[in-house]
Amino acid sequence: MKIGIIGSGNMGRSLGILWAEQGHQVFFGSRDVEKGKAAAEFAGGGTQGGTNDEAAVFADVILWTARGIMPTELLSNPEVLNGKVIVDCNNQDIPEGFAYPAIVESLAQKLAKDVPNARVVKAFNTMAQEVFELAPEPLKDYGVSVFVAGDDEEARKIVMQLALEIGFSPVDSGVLRNSRLVEGLADFIRLIMIGQKQGPYATISVNILPAAQEQRLGGRQASSLK
Repeated sequence: MKIGIIGSGNMGRSLGILWAEQGHQVFFGSRDVEKGKAAAEFAGGGTQGGTNDEAAVFADVILWTARGIMPTELLSNPEVLNGKVIVDCNNQDIPEGFAYPAIVESLAQKLAKDVPNARVVKAFNTMAQEVFELAPEPLKDYGVSVFVAGDDEEARKIVMQLALEIGFSPVDSGVLRNSRLVEGLADFIRLIMIGQKQGPYATISVNILPAAQEQRLGGRQASSLK
């Protein structure tokens, strides 16, 4: 698969390298062409580097790491994204005292509004970059969840497969509207990592427990909440 990295900072570089190790064709893009080329030189594995425009043209799947910057601002021809899968891994800035406002419209929804003919998917925003250093082994042993939300079911499946290949446990999180919840979850995880000083390796794993064999607590009683 051809994967373009828009913004070759910590997240873009790390995921790009991991996907290149799995045999994907990766192009590192940057507003600074030399930075894109330097990322590819560091990554090796036949990766390429250059401008964000070149990465967008090259790719079928694009990792969008430019937080708060829309394609119409960053790319000379944003229509090149039409039909492509765009993975938004961004979170909002951390406010003073972790006093987050309610998320009315997620960053992923704003991105989708800017490029309505692209297939935007929210994913990879709920862990720190350091976690990627463990991928794919021994990460597989820990069942770290990647929450994947997007309106296009095929696009979600593509991103879930990319997550699975590098050692994560993908969780289908439904339509793009749910990215508001996924971004809110990331805000909570960052509180745990930074505010509660648990460090960058603090993550969340969704586990499905075996059903109880007996109902010694009376079972679920009928209520107005389903």
